[in-house]
Amino acid sequence: MGFYLTAVDRQVKAEQDNPTIGLLLCKSKNKVVAEYALGDKTQPMGISEYKLLESLPEPLQTNLPSIEQIERELEGGDE
Repeated sequence: MGFYLTAVDRQVKAEQDNPTIGLLLCKSKNKVVAEYALGDKTQPMGISEYKLLESLPEPLQTNLPSIEQIERELEGGDE
C-alpha cells in the first residue's frame, strides 16, 4: 500500500490536494494480521469493517444495469 500511496503523492497529487489515503478491502477480518501488517506505520490510519449488501436498495436497482445486460455488453451482443 505504501508503494501506491507514495506513487500517487509524487506523480499525481497536486500541491493543493489533501493527503492521499489508501483503502484496503479484505474478505474477512483478522485483528492479529492487521496489527502485524500495519504496526510500524507512522501515518494516521483507521481500520473498519463493512458488510456488502445481498441486494441493492430499490432506488439503485432501477439505475444500474442488470447482470444480464452487463454480460451482453461484454459479449458484444448489443451490436
